[in-house]
Amino acid sequence: MREEAGSGPAAWVVPLGIVLGAALQLQERALWAGVGYALAALAAVALLAVLAWWRPRRHVPAALLAALALGWGGAGWQAQQRLAERLAPALEGVDLDVVGVVAAMPRVQPSGIRFRFAIESAHDTHGPVPVPREVLLGWYTGWREGGPAQGRPPVELKAGQRWQLRVRLRQPHGNLNPHGFDYELWLFEQGIGATGYVRDTGAAPPRLLDAAVGHPVERWRQAVRDAIHAQVDDERAAGVLAALVTGDQAAIDRDDWEVFRITGVAHLMAISGLHVTMFAWLAAAVLRRLWRCSARLMLALPAPVAARWGGLALAAAYAVFAGWGVPAQRTVLMLGAVTLLAQAGRQWPWPAVLCATAAVVTLCDPWALLQPGFWLSFVAVALLMATDADQVVAATWRVDAGASLWRRLRGQAWASVRGMLRTQLVATVGLAPLTMAFFHQVSLVGLLANLVAIPLVTLAITPLGLLGVLAPPLWTLGAACVEGLGALLQAMAGWPAALWLTAAGPGWAVAAAVAGGVLVVLPLPWRVRLLALPLLLPLAWPAPPRPPAGSFELLAVDVGQGTAVLVRTARHTLLYDAGPQYSPDSDAGQRVLLPLLRALGERRIDRLVLSHRDVDHVGGARAVLQAYPEAQVTSSLEAGHPLLQGRADAVHCAASPSWTWDGVHFEMLHPGPDEHSPPLKPNQVSCVLKVSGGGHAALLTGDIERREEARLVVEQAGRLRADLLLVPHHGSKTSSSAGFLDAVAPRVAVIQAGYRNRFGHPAAPVLARYAERGIEVVASPACGAYRWFEGDGVCERDLRRRYWHHGGVNPALQGGSQPVEAP
Repeated sequence: MREEAGSGPAAWVVPLGIVLGAALQLQERALWAGVGYALAALAAVALLAVLAWWRPRRHVPAALLAALALGWGGAGWQAQQRLAERLAPALEGVDLDVVGVVAAMPRVQPSGIRFRFAIESAHDTHGPVPVPREVLLGWYTGWREGGPAQGRPPVELKAGQRWQLRVRLRQPHGNLNPHGFDYELWLFEQGIGATGYVRDTGAAPPRLLDAAVGHPVERWRQAVRDAIHAQVDDERAAGVLAALVTGDQAAIDRDDWEVFRITGVAHLMAISGLHVTMFAWLAAAVLRRLWRCSARLMLALPAPVAARWGGLALAAAYAVFAGWGVPAQRTVLMLGAVTLLAQAGRQWPWPAVLCATAAVVTLCDPWALLQPGFWLSFVAVALLMATDADQVVAATWRVDAGASLWRRLRGQAWASVRGMLRTQLVATVGLAPLTMAFFHQVSLVGLLANLVAIPLVTLAITPLGLLGVLAPPLWTLGAACVEGLGALLQAMAGWPAALWLTAAGPGWAVAAAVAGGVLVVLPLPWRVRLLALPLLLPLAWPAPPRPPAGSFELLAVDVGQGTAVLVRTARHTLLYDAGPQYSPDSDAGQRVLLPLLRALGERRIDRLVLSHRDVDHVGGARAVLQAYPEAQVTSSLEAGHPLLQGRADAVHCAASPSWTWDGVHFEMLHPGPDEHSPPLKPNQVSCVLKVSGGGHAALLTGDIERREEARLVVEQAGRLRADLLLVPHHGSKTSSSAGFLDAVAPRVAVIQAGYRNRFGHPAAPVLARYAERGIEVVASPACGAYRWFEGDGVCERDLRRRYWHHGGVNPALQGGSQPVEAP
C-alpha cells in the first residue's frame, strides 16, 4: 500500500540525496567520462521509479543511493555538455570572421560596449572553424589600459541585430583570489564558451546584416531602457529605474552601489532571487485580496489557488522582461515547484516542500549550489514559513466588520506595519549570519533602511517604472522617488558604524552562526533565544590567523596585468602597489583588493607603498586610500600627484630607508635620494623593497629595468639575496638581467601579469634565464593568487581547482593581444 505523499521518508531522502549528489560532483577537480554520468543518472531514475511503487519505507538506503547517483550524474552530464562548448586553445588570439546575432541587451560602459553574441558561423584564413555557440564580446572605445582605442563601436548596437564581425577570442579566464569572485564559474553557469573583443579594422569592417532577427523581448527591454534615459534627466536616477525595470544593473552608478551596500538594500536594486520572490509574494497577496472582492471569481476558482498561480505568472513575466538571468530563472523555477507541490499535495510539511524545490532547482542548475542567492532565497523562505509569516500577511487584511471606516483603516494600517516589521526583522536577523559568511559584512542600519526602502521600491518605484512603459511621464515621478530615497540612504550610510565588517570565518563558525540566527527568530522563549549569542560571536568577531612574531606572510594578489602584493606580520600590514585600473569606472582596488582585505579581517593598512606612477601599479590606490585613510603612503610619485594631495604624512621611498615591525625587517633599496621622476622615467625610480624575517627574505622590485638592476648589483650586492623575487616589470625583456638574477639567487620567482596580455609578458628569453638557473617560476595567470610563508608557497588555483577553471599549459607563456578585463 502506498504512503500518503509527503509523509514518508522518501519525501525527505530523495530531494536531499539529489542535492548532496550534485554538491559532491561540484567538488571534482576534473570530469569523468560523460557516458559514466549519463549511465549513473539513467540507472538512478529507473531505480527510483521502481522504489516509488514498491514499499519505499523499507528501501530508504536504496532510495538515498539512487538520489545521490541522480544528482551526481545529472550535474556531471550537464558539465560535460558545457565544457564541450569551450573555445579550442588553438583559436585563441586568432582573427576570426564571425556572423551572429546580438543575443541580449548590450551593456554600455565608459570603455565601450559589452554584449552576448550568438555565433552562427565562423571562419579563419583557412575556412570554417568550430566555435562556441555563445560568447561575450567587448567593443571598446577610447580606453585600453591607457592606450589608444581599439575601434569605435556603432552608436546603435541593439539586441536582435545580425552582424558580421572580425573578433579575437580566448577561453574563459579570470582572476582567482582567496574569498574572491569566481569569474570563470560565472561564465560557465551562463553558458559562455569564450570571451573576446571586436577588431574594427579597415580590412574587415563590421557589417550590419539584419536590423531585427528574433529576440523580441531583448529588443523591447533595450527600447524601454533607452526610453527611460531619454525621459529622466538625472542619469543616476534613470540608472536605478532601468535596473529595476529591465535588469540593467550596469546602469547604476558605482557610488550608488556603495551606498546601497552599506545600507543593506542592494538586493532591492538587482533582479535577484530575493527580489523576484518578494515580487511574487506581493503580487499573490494583492491578487488574493482582489479575487475575494468578486463572488463570481471565487466560485470559479478559490482565491488561494488564483493567488498562487497568478503570483507565479506575474513573477515569471517580470523575470523574463528583466533579462531572464540565471538567478531569476532559478527563482522562478523554485516558485513554480512550490506552486505545483502546493497544488498537488497540500498536506506536505513546508520543510519537505522546500527540500523538493531545492532538488528541482539543483537538477536544472547544479551550480546554483555555489551561489549566495540560492541559499539566501531558500533560507529566507524557510525562516518566513517557520515563523508563520503567512498568518502575518493574512493579518494585514483582517478587518472588524462592525467597526467604523476610520477604525477599520487604522487597524488595517497598524496590522500592515506590524506584519512588515516582523517580516523584515525575521529576514534581517535570520539572514545576517549568511550575509556575513558570503559577503563578510552586515549593515547595522539595514533593518531601518529596508523598512523604508522595501515598501517604497516595491509599492511605488517599481510599479511606476513598469507602468511607465505605458505612460512614460510616470518615469519622472518614479525618478523623484528614487532621488528622495537616495538622499535618505546617503545620509544613513554616513552614520557612525553603519556597516559591520567581519573576516571570513571557518566552516564551524558559519554553521554555528546560522544556527544562532535561526534560534533568534523562532517563536521560542527569550531565555532559549539568548543561547544564540555565543553561537553568533565566532563569526561576528572572528580571530583571523596571522604570522607569529618574527615571521611574515606574503600574498601576491591576482589582479591581471599589474602588481599588488600584501605583506602581513604579527600586528602590521603593508600593501605594495594597488593593481591596475581596468576601465574608467573599475579598478583593482575596488574589485579585488578591498573584498580581499575585508575577508582577511584587515581593519587597517599601516603602509601603502606605491612603487611608481604607472596605472597598472597605482590604478586601485584611490579606492584603497578611501577605505583605509590612515594608511601611510610611501612612494616615488612626484609631489603634485593627485594621490598625494592632502596627505601630509606621505614620504618618498628614498626618505624611508628601513624599519622593523614585529621582528620583521623592511629595507628600501631603491631609488636613491637623487633619483626622481621627472626627469627620470617612472620605471627608473621604482621603489625596491626587501622584506626579511624568520630566516627568509622577499624582494619586491616594481618595474626596474637593466640599468637599475646593474646599479643595485654594484651598490647593494650584499643586500639583494632573497628566497622570493617579484619578477621586475612583469617579465619584460628589458629586465631580469643575468647579473641581477645571480645576485638575488631566488628559489621562487613570481610573475604578476595578465592572461594573454598584449605586452607579451613574460618574454621567452627572460623565462629561459630563470630556467637556466633552476628558479621556480610562478605566473599569476596559471597560479592565481600566490601565498608564501616561511619559504613555502601555494597557488590559489591549486587550492580551489575545479573542472570549470581554466587549465592546460602555463597560460603566461602564451602570446596574444587581448585587452585587460576586469575580474
